[in-house]
Amino acid sequence: MTAMRTETSNETRLREDICRFGRSLFERGLTPGSSGNISIRLDGGGWLVTPTNASLGFLDPAKLSRLDDQGRLVSGDAPTKEVPLHTALYDTRGSARAIVHLHSTHSVALSMLPEIDPRAALPPMTAYYLMKCGATALLPYCRPGDPAVADAIKGLAGKYSSVLLANHGPVVAGDTLEAAVFATEELEETARLYLLLRGMNPRYLSPEQVNDLVKVFGVALPDGHEH
Repeated sequence: MTAMRTETSNETRLREDICRFGRSLFERGLTPGSSGNISIRLDGGGWLVTPTNASLGFLDPAKLSRLDDQGRLVSGDAPTKEVPLHTALYDTRGSARAIVHLHSTHSVALSMLPEIDPRAALPPMTAYYLMKCGATALLPYCRPGDPAVADAIKGLAGKYSSVLLANHGPVVAGDTLEAAVFATEELEETARLYLLLRGMNPRYLSPEQVNDLVKVFGVALPDGHEH
């Protein structure tokens, strides 16, 4: 009985956390209207996700969609159409406990530029970008909710916690909801820096500086990104 009460209490807290972070992201203009979605895995199995057509600024903890381990709705409102995207990232990245998907302006703009490397959408611009996001993959455009998005995520084999969907927005996983939100914010700010400095030949971190971050902070980069 005590374990059941603890699990219920934890789920209540996580529901409130989703709403609190969602409101913060919305109020700062990081995902407009009813765009974006957030999910978090539950210790007892299944996960919570924001409902379809819901603004992250006006979420109701009681109406969040609760899904079972197979992604089927257990309670709450109908879930976001992006459930396959979240499921694919959870299935391939075992450390993921929460996922944030936004339509943040600078990240979307970055995803539309012709010179972007699909294996590293951003160069090593700052220490905190590498520490929070590692490297960011860019996936080809698919319409929202298209199962092909999930297939593309699975194709990354869990190597990336930070992904850009072309002409759509970022998808970022973290070992906590807070970590996923902070990493998404860092990605957005780094995309903004890239756009501000585009064409100005800025100085990026050197391979030696990147190696130092990998060594000191345990920065995890996909194969082929180590310098």
